[in-house]
Formats: sequence, structure tokens, C-alpha cells
Amino acid sequence: MTTTTELFEPEPPSTAARARSFDSAAAQYAANRPSYPSALFDAVEDLAGRSLSGASVVDVGAGTGIATTLLHARGADVLAVEPGPGMAAEFRRGLPHIPLVRGNGNALPVADGQADFLTYAQAWHWTDPAHSVPEALRVLRPGGALALWWNTEALDVDWIAAEADRTARFFGVDGATEKRRAGGITDRADPSGRLAFTRREIRWSRRVPVDTHLANIGSHSLFLVTAQDRGAAFLQEERAHLLEVFPDGIVEETYDVLLLVATRP
Repeated sequence: MTTTTELFEPEPPSTAARARSFDSAAAQYAANRPSYPSALFDAVEDLAGRSLSGASVVDVGAGTGIATTLLHARGADVLAVEPGPGMAAEFRRGLPHIPLVRGNGNALPVADGQADFLTYAQAWHWTDPAHSVPEALRVLRPGGALALWWNTEALDVDWIAAEADRTARFFGVDGATEKRRAGGITDRADPSGRLAFTRREIRWSRRVPVDTHLANIGSHSLFLVTAQDRGAAFLQEERAHLLEVFPDGIVEETYDVLLLVATRP
């Protein structure tokens, strides 16, 4: 689950610490983070005007390989790019057959004009668009597509909105302000205006044990950089709230995948 506070990180220096925090929780991330629905990749192909099958795809900020796995299953020839050593090690354990290089979206270790698709799953917000936009245009072939997506909370679902409000209060964030900012992500994805993004949202859900849901929450960067005892206390309280809504201990998480796709001229 990507919260609004995950999607719009605070100013440095906390940004760097949050980005590095995933390496210490790579196994937790791999085991508990949600995947993505097949409809997302249908939408990527539709907006890009070409199939992923047989395409050269560079998946940036690949993490533990959640999106990479699905891109490979669609028949794409995938090169994964990941900056974090812990996340890269977890990726290699699970996907030894897929090539992985260390790097980030601000300086891609990829030659000019190599990619039909450049993908960022839960990752573009960790880049600096002043660098990552020109890098995307450099690496993509003419007609190639940049696809960015995030699993975001379905805030029209009552229990999810209530949990998001509790989380915002815990971190001292103005939830209403963050929700308004979420509506402007298309503009902030490329402040230079060089890319013409088309936006879609795809709703999907999964049913998981309450422990998986809590571990998913705990794998987000704001929790990873919070004092362990303080974060554990919040998650214990959250367990009680969840069991009131889901007394059988199975949580139905609902997501809206926010997808942005732009094609290189």
C-alpha cells in the first residue's frame, strides 16, 4: 500500500534516509507488499500502443522484483535497475534468471535508445525529475513509452480512509492537504512539461491475513525510519482496529493503481 505520505516524501535529508531504509527490510518488503493486476499491464500496452511481449523493458527501482516478475511473464525482455544493495540481493535470490544492474533513474546505466518501455513501479517519486526525465528520453527509443505507477489507497472505502487518517495523525501529517496534493501528481511527475502523460486508475483488491497487512504497512519508509518501539506500538493498536472490521482476521485491501504513461516522440 502506498500512502500519500509515501508518495510525497518530506524534504531532504529525510528523503535519503527513507530511500536507504528499504535495504534493511527487503525480505519483509518481498513477502508482504501487494503485487499488481493484469489489467494494469493491459492499460500500459493500450496507452503505449504496443505489446510488452518481445519488448525491451528497463524496470527502474525494481526493488525485490514484484513488477519485474510480471513484466517478464508478459513476454518482455527485462533489464532491472536497482540502487539498494539489500533490495538487489533479495531480487537476485528470487529472480536469478533476470539481469539486474545497480543504478538509479537519475543516471541510468543504459545506453542511448535501448528501451521500448521504461517502467517505474512505486519508484518515480524517489527520483529528481530534472535528471530522470532527460534520462528517460535518452534511454527510450523513438515511440518508446515511460510508464509510472503506484498502488494507492482506495480512500472511498471507509476502513481504509479511517486507517489513513490514523496513520497521518501518527506521523503528524495533514491528511486533507496530502489528498489534495495527490491529485496533482501528473504535473509533478514532470515539472518541465516535456512529457505528455496520460493518466488512468485501475482498481483491484486482495485478501490477506491481518499480519500480512500490518507487515505491509511496516515495510513503508516512514515506519522503517521510525523508532522501532514506537512503530510497533502503533501497529499493535492498528491490529485492534482491524479486528473490529475483520473479525475473521482476513483483511480485504483495496487499491487504486495510479498509472501515468508518456510516449517519446
